[in-house]
Amino acid sequence: MDGFAAVDFGFAREVLQRGIAALFLVAFVSSLNQFRPLLGERGLLPALELLEWAASSSSRGRMLRPTVFTRIRYTDRRLVALCWAGIIVSAALIAGIPQLAPPWVPMACFLLLWLGYMSISSIGQTFYGFGWEMLLLEAGFLAAFLGSNDQPPPTVVIVLFWWLLFRLEFGAGMIKIRGGREWRDLTALTYHHETQPMPGPLSRQAHLLPRWFHKGEVLGNHFAQLVVPFFLFAPILGLFLPGPVPAVVGAVAAAIVIATQLWLVLTGNFAWLNWATIVIAFSGIGVPAASAVPVELPIPWVVITSFVGILYVALSWPALRNLFAHRQLMNASFNRWQLANAYGAFGTVTKERIEIVVEGTTEEDPDAADWREYAFKGKPGDVRRVPRQFAPYHLRLDWLMWFLPLGRSLDDWFTAFVVRLLEADPPTLALLHRDPFDGARPRWVRAVSYRYRFSTRAEKRATGDVWVRERRRIVLGPVGLR
Repeated sequence: MDGFAAVDFGFAREVLQRGIAALFLVAFVSSLNQFRPLLGERGLLPALELLEWAASSSSRGRMLRPTVFTRIRYTDRRLVALCWAGIIVSAALIAGIPQLAPPWVPMACFLLLWLGYMSISSIGQTFYGFGWEMLLLEAGFLAAFLGSNDQPPPTVVIVLFWWLLFRLEFGAGMIKIRGGREWRDLTALTYHHETQPMPGPLSRQAHLLPRWFHKGEVLGNHFAQLVVPFFLFAPILGLFLPGPVPAVVGAVAAAIVIATQLWLVLTGNFAWLNWATIVIAFSGIGVPAASAVPVELPIPWVVITSFVGILYVALSWPALRNLFAHRQLMNASFNRWQLANAYGAFGTVTKERIEIVVEGTTEEDPDAADWREYAFKGKPGDVRRVPRQFAPYHLRLDWLMWFLPLGRSLDDWFTAFVVRLLEADPPTLALLHRDPFDGARPRWVRAVSYRYRFSTRAEKRATGDVWVRERRRIVLGPVGLR
């Protein structure tokens, strides 16, 4: 680092800009494919109803986060146009084209992505109520001020990325250590690989590892999230101390974060959460500049980035206080623009996996019917089916199906989902892996809860099943259309 210019962090900027743009691309593709059946004009939770509710009074309007759809009436076509615009801008940034221009060009591109995706997530309701939505938005906002290829990245923005990573990792660590006892007695990961929202292809193998290994995982997690984040700021000492040690310490801390996140990528499906953390962690890896000639940032860019730094100092106080609060908030935003947020995940770990299996039949008598299951793309169903890898792509319906049995009652969106199945609604059926009726309308639909667990090695050899399940009860239905 050299004052205002982070001359050794050009490589970090490349990863940040292209990586964050790639995640925006995934997010816009996910919205293009899923928003309309979930939240569109005939969606399970129509966004138009939320927008009309927000427009009914000024106080309600202030509760809605910024979105262009308060200025322009929402239609599915406009949503599609917004998604395609986001995809095109993201692709250009991945290719590095705007970065060849003056710094205001990539700045404009990232701010367009930030505002465009915020316009979608702000009306996404429960389907967009995940921490990685605000994480992507905050990272996208900061990426707007990294500059272009003709100048080094600003020191203040690189440091703000460290602060983002610190809140992300240390916040998650504090949530865990204050949360369920399983994080303190080191048993959390004896359950987590099996009960996590959407297991991946290697989750079963991870679950079957010895208990001592799982305890080591928890200890490693605590070290990576509660100790390592403080060392991310070590390169700042390079402004005052000669030698490579401060930069090396920061790079090692970032590498530890990357390594732990790669393990999570291998053993789960957490949308773009882990990949976003990996990309952001590259902000801590400096590569010595080839030229020893000092490079200064243009004064206007110093002013702009300094203003961003001052803004973040002002906005970060609630998030900083939250990190050490007795009742720490998880995945919370303290302002309408979702900047300087609080992050965290899995303060408690569920000890058993309950799945809601949705079934239908074409027969008139539901009591004597042959019931057939609807297969989801990501969530467990067929006991012989190995979980697939979808992350960083986000299967929103599948994720909410995991939360469904954790509530006291079935959510409104699920009731609407059942109605769409009874109607054999093509956009809704497209969200699924398999429709057992090939587009025909079922006469009845019901929901049944099962307890799932991974099969042991012996059970897998004997039956070929990946899962073992035990039926519990019918939680809905049978229901049909009148």
